[in-house]
Amino acid sequence: MIDLRKLEKILPLVEKPGRYIGNELGIVKKDTDLPIRFLYAFPDVYEVGMSNLGHIILYHLTNEREDTYAERVYCPFRDMQEQMKKEGIPLYSLETYTEIDRFDMIGFNLSYEMCYTTFLKMLELGNIPIRSSDRDGTPLIVAGGTCAFNPEPLADFVDIFIVGEGEEVNDELLDLYRIHKEKGFSKQEFLKEAAHIEGIYVPSLTEVEYNPDGTVRNIKGEGLPVRKRIMEDMDHSYFPDTLVMPNIEIVHDRIVLEIFRGCTRGCRFCQAGYVYRPVREKSIDTLLEQAHKLVDATGYDEITLSSLSSGDYSRINELCDRFIDEFSGTRVYASLPSLRVDSFKEEYAKKMQNVRKTGFTFAPEAGTQRLRNVINKDFTEEQILTGVRYAFESGASTLKLYFMIGLPTETDEDLIGMVELVKKIQGIYFSMPREERTGKLKINVSASTFVPKPFTPFQWVRQATHDEIVHKQQVLRDAFRGLKGVSFAYFDSPLSYLETVFARGDRRLCKVLEYALENGAQFDSWQEYFNREYFDDAFKRAGIDPDFYVFREMSTGEILPWDHISCGVTKEYMIREYEKSLREETTDDCRNGCHGCGFQKVCARL
Repeated sequence: MIDLRKLEKILPLVEKPGRYIGNELGIVKKDTDLPIRFLYAFPDVYEVGMSNLGHIILYHLTNEREDTYAERVYCPFRDMQEQMKKEGIPLYSLETYTEIDRFDMIGFNLSYEMCYTTFLKMLELGNIPIRSSDRDGTPLIVAGGTCAFNPEPLADFVDIFIVGEGEEVNDELLDLYRIHKEKGFSKQEFLKEAAHIEGIYVPSLTEVEYNPDGTVRNIKGEGLPVRKRIMEDMDHSYFPDTLVMPNIEIVHDRIVLEIFRGCTRGCRFCQAGYVYRPVREKSIDTLLEQAHKLVDATGYDEITLSSLSSGDYSRINELCDRFIDEFSGTRVYASLPSLRVDSFKEEYAKKMQNVRKTGFTFAPEAGTQRLRNVINKDFTEEQILTGVRYAFESGASTLKLYFMIGLPTETDEDLIGMVELVKKIQGIYFSMPREERTGKLKINVSASTFVPKPFTPFQWVRQATHDEIVHKQQVLRDAFRGLKGVSFAYFDSPLSYLETVFARGDRRLCKVLEYALENGAQFDSWQEYFNREYFDDAFKRAGIDPDFYVFREMSTGEILPWDHISCGVTKEYMIREYEKSLREETTDDCRNGCHGCGFQKVCARL
């Protein structure tokens, strides 16, 4: 346990000391002498990590075990790191203020490639060697989350990756660990046995060979290929009856209810839409039961009905009606994020607005029908405008519109199509009688740079160059200038460049991350703290050209760095979808008929 007197001394000197004191309402308190101590870690600040639903679900689930005490840790911000260094305070858990190097396992949630240096920084702050080969025993470093589908850029640092959904596999891993701990723990023996649990990948037991041109020649090792784990029955999957109530305001300071997992749409750029297949819904009765328990336990007055595309819930109108009826007469209301504009219906637009006035967020992604066909956003401009009209007629006057630039085959005409679409949306609002307009029109348009991701049909394509992206941003800035009620924002190209490097990278990048950490890199997902020079120097020292991962069109016949991992969707299906995109052909929603992606047998059971 750290010296609490030292902690009390430095807390008044840092921003938001509530990040570091723990003891929140709803935390789990258990005996620290239990056989297993597990630490859930999130490589970002407290208010970001506490907003991650999966992180909190697994924390409560693991604490259901009688033999395990699970605690939490987040990355202290730079000011706190400086004070901790001065006082000799290592990184510690929030429940018992225990140094993190005293835990049996530390489980990191890795949801974004630009958190990798922050993950390494947390190990460093905890006095834990960052390389797996330098750690003989415990703590074992475990990682899961979306980034586990290409684990290779972290292969030298992580002992165990959990691929897919962790509710069951975490318990199986802990059961195995306890057996090995009781008979005398040997890390190597444990890892060899763990590698044969479905959904577990042990990179130290895998060997990668490369061709002279830098591409992968062969991947071999224990337990390959690694197949992701899924929970088939969402009504019987674990969900906590309470939440840890944060000490300070967090990013998503509300109840978040997951209404279903997966997506049937097949947008060709969307990694989540492929790696989280198939769709599995919770029943309305289950959702209402969970909502009531969490409202009673927490006092929150907002419930977010969350999924990749909430409007695609098969009984969405009934869901909205039931939530409104159940909580009528209270201050509790439900919100629907992640709406596809073509699934946006007049009925629940009005229902949601009757409960609480709000704006709406839509993601057309591309400005022309041609490009929407390429990326398989197969709704029409008419459907977009109809959805927007429903939003305005329900009382909204604020819209957020998300687009991407740098998509495969994109032209300047496609860019101008974004602007023309926004003009038509303006026209809808200003054509309404003045008395029906509820406020000043605000349309917030953002354009992010396309990043080709593993396990998508676009995993083989290159990213647009910096000069190409700058040109596209300038075209849009000029075209949006002067539009009434419209603001336009875009995201930094160098950050998207590095995201692509690590998204499509291999284990040779471990050296780069190690050097970037030495240079001072951390919190790279925060644009104000991202420093491209740290990485430029790291690539130079490692002798690696990052353009190899970013600007090279990969062959559909080559071995990809992540080919030993299986998300369940076959590579053959991805290739078919890629080829269809080049022909500007769409693939229908798989709720309307199976397209043979690889989940046919699973879907048949659901």
